[in-house]
Amino acid sequence: MPNATAMRKSFPAGMRAAVDFRLYLITDRRLASGGDLLSAVARALSGGVRAVQLREKDLGGRELLELARKMRDLTSRHGAKLLINDRVDIALAAGADGVHLGESSIPPQEARRLLGPGKLIGCSTHGAEQLAAAEAGGADFAVFGPVYFTPSKAAYGPPLGVEALRRACASSRIPVFALGGIGSRNINEVVAAGADGIAMISAVLAAEDPETAASEINRSVNNAISRHREGQEELS
Repeated sequence: MPNATAMRKSFPAGMRAAVDFRLYLITDRRLASGGDLLSAVARALSGGVRAVQLREKDLGGRELLELARKMRDLTSRHGAKLLINDRVDIALAAGADGVHLGESSIPPQEARRLLGPGKLIGCSTHGAEQLAAAEAGGADFAVFGPVYFTPSKAAYGPPLGVEALRRACASSRIPVFALGGIGSRNINEVVAAGADGIAMISAVLAAEDPETAASEINRSVNNAISRHREGQEELS
């Protein structure tokens, strides 16, 4: 009999058709290698990143739109998806692939009404209730965390832990990306807990060589998922 995680993967294919990436890169221009966000993202895309969340919350509308359009050109050249943090208007104006919503954003069902059915909607979640609400609201995927301690999330409280991730993944019918303190030492652990991929900021953007960092992390995630699926098939 399949375990809970294996059963979760059996949801209708249409629900996950657009979520074709395993490494979700979240931007922070203050951490970008060499101080150049576009250059760092370009190198990460060359390393295999296929989804980028533009998350520059302190920028005004015009400046954010200008950056979003440049990022759209960049991601398009690499066949990668671009999601804009929170701003549905910027996503539409820049021709992005969708939006990523936080706790204080509009509900995913409202974002869907504005964006239409062909766009991606991701949601940040920090517990089972938020994950269930994101799923019920029509989100295509969720980011769950922080799983481990990370300085950037320390102000929001203690890490949620792997067991919380495991429970969340077991109950979710949308892909779940683990976030927070994840690196080569624990990728296998979060994938074994049921994560469909990982979300990262500094491990890629702040790396001396974002291309190599992205390539190595992407390979590690895909290998971990392949091994985990093989293990599930043997148990089923």
